[in-house]
Amino acid sequence: MRTLFSVPIAFLALLMSEFSFSQGYQVNFQGQKQQGMGLAGTAILMDGSSLFFNPGSVAFSNENSINLAVTPILGNTLFTDSTTGQGYRSNSPIGTPFSAYGLFQLKDHAKLKLGLAAYTPFGSTITYKDDWIGRFALTKLQLQAIFIQPTLSYRIADVIGIGAGFVISTGNVILEKDIPVQYESGDFASASLSGSALGFGYNIGIHYDLTKKLSLGLNYRSEIQMSVDDGSAVFEVPEGLDENFPDGRFSGSLPLPKVLTLGAAYQATEQLTFVLDINRVGWNAYDTLAFDYAVNTSSLEDTKSPRMYESTFAFRGGGSYTFTNNLCIRMGGGFGFSPVQNGYITPETPDNDRGYITAGLGYEFGDHFSMDATFYYTQMTRTGHNTETGLSGTFETKAIAGGIGLIYKW
Repeated sequence: MRTLFSVPIAFLALLMSEFSFSQGYQVNFQGQKQQGMGLAGTAILMDGSSLFFNPGSVAFSNENSINLAVTPILGNTLFTDSTTGQGYRSNSPIGTPFSAYGLFQLKDHAKLKLGLAAYTPFGSTITYKDDWIGRFALTKLQLQAIFIQPTLSYRIADVIGIGAGFVISTGNVILEKDIPVQYESGDFASASLSGSALGFGYNIGIHYDLTKKLSLGLNYRSEIQMSVDDGSAVFEVPEGLDENFPDGRFSGSLPLPKVLTLGAAYQATEQLTFVLDINRVGWNAYDTLAFDYAVNTSSLEDTKSPRMYESTFAFRGGGSYTFTNNLCIRMGGGFGFSPVQNGYITPETPDNDRGYITAGLGYEFGDHFSMDATFYYTQMTRTGHNTETGLSGTFETKAIAGGIGLIYKW
């Protein structure tokens, strides 16, 4: 049935989304230094955050460190309906993705490094007004996701480091939408879906110092199948329709795509460094989304939905300059192609090709403590439609993020 068809689709699509702050549902707010330089850093050891960007780079660390960071995100989307011309704006709280890294070296094994990373590449709350035209697709989403990554890194030569991390991905989500069934009062029925998801993957990388000034990095983050095996579906409907919309359980899965990144870093002078990353994201893994309800009725059937995402490229780059007083400034930007084809645009991921800019500051307070701060800005406009829900119009999205990170090393 078309009215329920979009409920599970939106649920799992949003399990992987970050309110359209990135291409598709990928987010790269995992390191403050890298964020300042356009979200690039695969070919350079910055700090413990390299556990995410390239586990091979941390083999060159000569110290223990603890990193803690948070990047509050303020975003807003305006949807303008193509038929009526009326606008509907989202009303969402500030998102707070965070990261934590521990990087350690064994006393008697200088070439071997151990790391533990925890980061939130997906997590936000998005809400729309109760009477907005897309309320049958989505009214509210609340999402939390945490990735845990234990890591080993080894310097196999003076200029080569390799590393690998095992990734455990956990998530929780609540999604609410209206159903086009009305009470006598005129209010619409509603659906609320909630559940926990679990997936596993890996993160491997190699770092190579080609010369004293030029280094290369190659990082591969595997595809992860996020599975909801025991989700809960609750329906608020008129009393006579209870049997058509029974509360119950459901299951499904969605791929978090593989990402292959080639990076380069060039130290032009002792103070000036440039970085560049090229991402290839395997979005083609997300071609179909299937959902299975434990109890089926004529109004609540198992579903299969074509999503037809396309694999894409993204380009990120920037630079940093360190002053003699331990102050560092960073600037960068990037551009990514959208995997979302017309006909599959949703209120959760109204994605489009887009560029962004970043900036950052870093300061070292002595030998053990340092602080980094960043700024990020992006905006995009996407006009199109969704063949399943019939929603058609223009999405205008703007997002601003300001991050701060603290590092203690010894």
